[in-house]
Amino acid sequence: MDVKRFAEALGAQFYTGVPDSQLKALCNYLMHTYGIDPEHHIIAANEGNCTAIAAGYHLATGKVPVVYMQNSGEGNIINPVASLLNEKVYGIPMIFVIGWRGEPGVHDEPQHIYQGEVTLKLLDDMGIASFVLDDSVTEEKLDSVMAEFRTLLAGGRDVAFVVRKGALTYGEKVVYENAYAMKREEIIRHVAHAAGDDPIVSTTGKASRELFEIREAEGSGHARDFLTVGSMGHTSSIALGIALQRPQKRIWCIDGDGSMLMHMGALPVIASLSPKNLIHVVINNCAHETVGGMPTAVGSMDVAAAARACGYPRAVTVSDPASLDAALESAKEAGQLSLIEVKCSIGARSDLGRPTTTAKENKEQFMKYLQKDCRNQEYKGC
Repeated sequence: MDVKRFAEALGAQFYTGVPDSQLKALCNYLMHTYGIDPEHHIIAANEGNCTAIAAGYHLATGKVPVVYMQNSGEGNIINPVASLLNEKVYGIPMIFVIGWRGEPGVHDEPQHIYQGEVTLKLLDDMGIASFVLDDSVTEEKLDSVMAEFRTLLAGGRDVAFVVRKGALTYGEKVVYENAYAMKREEIIRHVAHAAGDDPIVSTTGKASRELFEIREAEGSGHARDFLTVGSMGHTSSIALGIALQRPQKRIWCIDGDGSMLMHMGALPVIASLSPKNLIHVVINNCAHETVGGMPTAVGSMDVAAAARACGYPRAVTVSDPASLDAALESAKEAGQLSLIEVKCSIGARSDLGRPTTTAKENKEQFMKYLQKDCRNQEYKGC
């Protein structure tokens, strides 16, 4: 179905959400039609954030907003849905549009499998009426479903469209780019070489895929890397937990701007504990690139200044290879909690693969690696 016809059926004037590859047609339509516009379209930090923004929109206008997300974000909406939107509380209506990753019977990556199994059940448990949209749904059927949904919305209920792959299409091409030159894979290679034998925790999406392929190409093994294939936004917290329990090892965190933004409250927590053995690298391409390239709010933010304001003792921004290498070496020598923001272009190799080891294999190898004695007892906080 053409996404313009879908939007027409929804009849909404305001959309907010977190981009999803399954909803790329909708995301591109919104960016092409509105861009980032406070009156019509906002890309939020996380799914709970956009649900609250949508609630504010309804309170101010009396109109029904649309919240879009990948089904991995359902966990982030449970609190506002149950304690804010529900008809037993404020009865705030909204339409959720949810990309269905990990649908039972459809091959997908491991982080989506269980989430896919419980997607419809979670909606049912939260009292959200749902309809599964696929490429066989006719315009007449869509209009009929929306007629039923409008009755529920008028009573302060919430509804959801769960969107299967390929259900929505959009003919206009939307290009996402920025002015930075360094490629993410190049940045990760520099970080990996600087880290040497140190453990690395890498964020979800293409960053972990690129780290895996760098190790494959160099034949250096994968035991020292924890590839956070799911749980977007929590990479730095995982790295923090490791760093606190293994103070004799230097721990590296390869984060992304969208990931950092999603649960930015981790920054002051990390800073308050200030582990001397943690180096936090934020690769900032100002985009949710793994799911299509839509912009993040981090494009207008000074990440290093924000980290310092949160209490990081050291935080710098770099945008070229020489400055990156200098910052990496300086962080290693400092023996303090450090953050390095690296400005990055949008784009990845078209032949970029995926890890060939399972998530459990990765966990087991990584845990064994962490148990090893520190290789360099002279390191400042090794």
